Order: sequence, then C-alpha cells, then structure tokens
Amino acid sequence: KRVIRSKIVREGWMKDNGLSNVMELIKRQKWENLFKRRELVHVDSVKKFYARMTVIHLKKKDVVKTSVKGVAIEFDHLKLASILGIPGNNGIYKYIKDVWEESKYTKPLQITRKFANDETLTAARRVKSGEMKPFQRFIHFLVMKNVVPRFGKRDTSSFMDLIYMDHLMTWRLVNLPR
Repeated sequence: KRVIRSKIVREGWMKDNGLSNVMELIKRQKWENLFKRRELVHVDSVKKFYARMTVIHLKKKDVVKTSVKGVAIEFDHLKLASILGIPGNNGIYKYIKDVWEESKYTKPLQITRKFANDETLTAARRVKSGEMKPFQRFIHFLVMKNVVPRFGKRDTSSFMDLIYMDHLMTWRLVNLPR
C-alpha cells in the first residue's frame, strides 16, 4: 500500500523566519492539529472512500454513503460533525474542484481576481501559483500540504483551495477537524 506521512509545520521555524502571522491564522482556525500530527495515511483506502461517496440531501439531514474494502459506511451530517469535532447544524456542503457556486462568502470572480492579482478578469477560473504573491503562494502551499493534502498538480489552485485560502486570510472560520 502507498502510505504518505502528513506534513508538519514547526512553529519555532515559522517564528524565526518572520512568519508568526501565519501561525496566528492557523491558531485562529484551531487547525494546529492539522499541522502537528504525524499519522500514516493509507492513500488507496482514502481514495476509495471518496470515490465511492455519495451525499443524499433529505429534508432534515444529509446522509453520506460509501464503502471501503467491502464494508458499507453510512452516517448523517450530525455524526460527521461529531467525529470531526465541528459544528454540524448546516448540513454538508461540497466544494468540488470545478464547481464555482456563489454564496454569501464565496464570490468566485472576486476570489479569482484577489489571488490572480488581476482586477480586470471577467470570469472565475483556477489560479496558477505563479500569479499569486509570495505570501499567497505560501498559504496555498499550506492548504495543499496540510489542510487538504493530495497528490497531483500543485501549481494550480482549485476553487476549494481558494476558498480555504480566502477564509484563512480574512479570519473567517472553516469547519474542519480540530
């Protein structure tokens, strides 16, 4: 099985290199454990969990169904919130890589302009890390390596990446395991 180790951010190193403000952002989100944990991740099992996952939206709850190694897994959004240690009163919302939905806090064009550093853009799109300012690239790196770790392309951000980055940099809380 392919196994990857989660990445670690050393608080002392960040402080010594003038990045104390990043640690403040991480602490504000209560994400310290995402950056300090050392765990083995069985990539194939995680991929199968997500590849087979469906979310069913019912009147009073959202239900997640999936399976791994022939074992059926089913739970509602309140159980998921309990497992992750996050509030769960709003159901489950997915930010799929290529779905650019607008909501109260997610304005696709505005977020794209912010991270592409180009106010003349007329449509939302992925942002290449080369278009980002150095601090934005660093935040993108943290999101890709620690918040939503993955293999594959790392030079382009998904909309989900941009949302996490925007929330992190504007001090809006994100419901992730703490």
